[in-house]
Amino acid sequence: MSIGIGIYAKNSKEAVELYCNVFGLELGYHVLNEDGNYFHSELLKDGAPFLAVAEANDANLPNGMDLSYDNPVEMGYTVKSKDEFYRIFSILKEEGKVITDVCEFPWSPLATVVMDKYGVRWYITLPQHRPAEEESLL
Repeated sequence: MSIGIGIYAKNSKEAVELYCNVFGLELGYHVLNEDGNYFHSELLKDGAPFLAVAEANDANLPNGMDLSYDNPVEMGYTVKSKDEFYRIFSILKEEGKVITDVCEFPWSPLATVVMDKYGVRWYITLPQHRPAEEESLL
């Protein structure tokens, strides 16, 4: 069993280009709307499913909801190096918002939270570890 991740973004064509660039993804199976944005797109990392992106349409959201509400979901991405971390951070923060400044946590030597220009929150981190028991806050 696997869990799929889907993002609805306004201007999904641009969002797909950004995510492919940031995470080294390739566009797989996809269906375009008449306006050139994506009805459905599958983004692959090393040939495996990574993310699906589709055009957000406020008219399809429940109870008159719009995309200005705070998104309760946060995507996490673990990078392999500081160079990769800062490359991804610098791209995602463009026209977005830094939620948590680049910092160190007891479980991560380098981390940040960024909301990209499409309203998607990203937790970016170097490989994490658990603190020793005496350091644990639990």
